[in-house]
Amino acid sequence: MNTIDPQRIAEIVNRVMRELQNAPAGTPLSPADGLFDDVESAIAAVQIAQKKWVQTSKSTKAKVIAALRCAMHENAEEFARGALEETGMGRLEDKIFKHHNVATVTPGLEDLQTQSWIGDKGLVVEEYAPFGVIAAITPSTHPIPVLFNSTVIMIAPGNGVVFNVHPAAKKISARAMQIFSRVIQENGGPANLIAMLREPTLETAHDLFHHSSIPVIVATGGPGPVRAAFQAGKKVIAAGPGNPPVLVDETASLSAAARHIIDGAAFDNNIICIAEKEIFVLESVFDRFMTAMQEAGAIRLDRRQIDALATKAILKNEKTGELYASREFVGKNAAVLAKAVGLSLSDQVRMLYGETDFEHPFVQAEQMMPFLPVVRVRDAEEGIERCFAAEHGFGHTAVIHSNNLDLITRFTRRMDTDIVAVNGPSLAGLGPLAGEAYFSHTLASPTGEGVCTPRDFARVRRLAVYGALNVV
Repeated sequence: MNTIDPQRIAEIVNRVMRELQNAPAGTPLSPADGLFDDVESAIAAVQIAQKKWVQTSKSTKAKVIAALRCAMHENAEEFARGALEETGMGRLEDKIFKHHNVATVTPGLEDLQTQSWIGDKGLVVEEYAPFGVIAAITPSTHPIPVLFNSTVIMIAPGNGVVFNVHPAAKKISARAMQIFSRVIQENGGPANLIAMLREPTLETAHDLFHHSSIPVIVATGGPGPVRAAFQAGKKVIAAGPGNPPVLVDETASLSAAARHIIDGAAFDNNIICIAEKEIFVLESVFDRFMTAMQEAGAIRLDRRQIDALATKAILKNEKTGELYASREFVGKNAAVLAKAVGLSLSDQVRMLYGETDFEHPFVQAEQMMPFLPVVRVRDAEEGIERCFAAEHGFGHTAVIHSNNLDLITRFTRRMDTDIVAVNGPSLAGLGPLAGEAYFSHTLASPTGEGVCTPRDFARVRRLAVYGALNVV
């Protein structure tokens, strides 16, 4: 009797499965849950799926995206709890809201409207087409909202996606990937349309970025991943850092300004990149504004306490001199920050604040924690220039509270940021449910796309029929 060769049997099964998937010879057998151990296998599987997805009917694509929204709503609390447990950042109730919000307002197929022109010389039609397989990086601050948002706005034009998620959120990301992959398949989409590396590292990100089958890189995270993406020499859509300043002038409603600033900056403990990070207030209303902040529920620290907190919470990169926030304090509740300077506060307190100088580390660094430095300025002109300097030219987000239309105009022109929020919380700049317009977790300031939609992940293809089809 011949002995059975397990390796031979495995090779036969793999070959049959590849044939069923219309895969080229030599392609590794792919799992159906979107989780892969190596870059080559992930890309090969997503390439197969992406080719099928392009041929999928629009009605099926709409069904898939609708089902993904439902899945995000159904699992919002699980995802929020998992992210909080794994990363230690943010507030549970805000995270739950954030997951529901992204499920509701992420733009989909409706963003991809065909255009056409007809005249004496014939007919022209333009449609949106995919790039192919996109490489995407997700941050630890909003791991599943970014994963979901990226999935929808990238697959809507017909792309597949391979994610190198943040290692600090790989467990909850893998759980979400399994759920989203199952939903895609159950509603008519192909297996492995989206995928992630099971053990994401800097090395897997490098291999993904430099792979010959990846035409586009999307980097949503800190400056490190963004720099690495640009070094690959490909099309990059990058959501870079932010340090959003706020200007408050003498015409503002101070009570409303304080309430809105706290609403925006305290949301999820200030780990959202568009959130208010430092405040500049005109001298003439400074004291009244500080009182308004206290009346709105924020707790004021004195200069000694602020300096003590900064010593622990703001670190310096010895090689570059850049200031950055300590992971020990990023996204922690205000009570944790207060405890570090000897105060005992309830976890219900959402924001700390206090007066600093312009040069203070809390002003210069994107601290991503519920403390707001407040700086006096002589007048509106100094305020605008201080805001511009503190934003560091990131071109990300700025906020102004004023009823002076001329000042609002000058502020907006000088800041030249992708988002300027006026007389409301920073969250209003990203649309529903806090404001208007559309929403995305990819705010591409370095590469100029701004608040991204499916159109940013599509090629425009033009069909020109010369001298015909002008039927009227």
